[in-house]
Amino acid sequence: MIEVKDLRVCYGAVQALRDVSFRAETGLITAVLGSNGAGKTTLLRTISGLKAPVSGAITFDDHQLVGEKPENIARLGVGHVPEGRGVISEFTVEENLRLGALVAKVDLAAGLAEQYARFPVLGERRKQHAAKLSGGERQMLAMARALIAKPSLLLLDEPSLGLAPLVTAELMHTIRDLCAAKTLTVILVEQNASSALRIADNAVILHLGRVMADDAAATIVADENLHQYYLGMAE
Repeated sequence: MIEVKDLRVCYGAVQALRDVSFRAETGLITAVLGSNGAGKTTLLRTISGLKAPVSGAITFDDHQLVGEKPENIARLGVGHVPEGRGVISEFTVEENLRLGALVAKVDLAAGLAEQYARFPVLGERRKQHAAKLSGGERQMLAMARALIAKPSLLLLDEPSLGLAPLVTAELMHTIRDLCAAKTLTVILVEQNASSALRIADNAVILHLGRVMADDAAATIVADENLHQYYLGMAE
């Protein structure tokens, strides 16, 4: 379980997050939704240690993450798949996965086998450079690189960005399957609110750096006012 408490983050004089508080429960998917500039990416970057907050606390499995270096947070079991996928184009699929395994002490052979079973197309293209993959395949590779380190918390930043609707649907199904065993916690940042809400257990809506709603996904889905004013989902 991860708990964010009264988190404030600034870029110069601009407040990106304003007293943000919420909890993401173990084994569940928590969607973080909102328009561009709401603070969604900043939230994930702060959790993973890439951005230092002005104040507030982030507690993950009894560890205080604020003040920790990103590499230490990764070793605690936090995997971060940033917006834009972030794979190394010049490396092969397998070389990218090997980099992911360096974060934690894992059985590399078993880890590779597990990811190739989860994403068969990566196994077929393990010797190909990442530059030759499609957008959907790159997103699979980015996720597999994070998963090979066996995180207990996975941060996903706009995984559907730029993907075709069919590929997005397949990706969301994969994310849902990842939590089937109820051991992996996922925080899913998405602008595609409808896709995210279909698979999420809970949802947090950010607007201008503030939490405007924090509830079960089904409750968010049923609230037409939230759709219209904060999610851009009005009919």
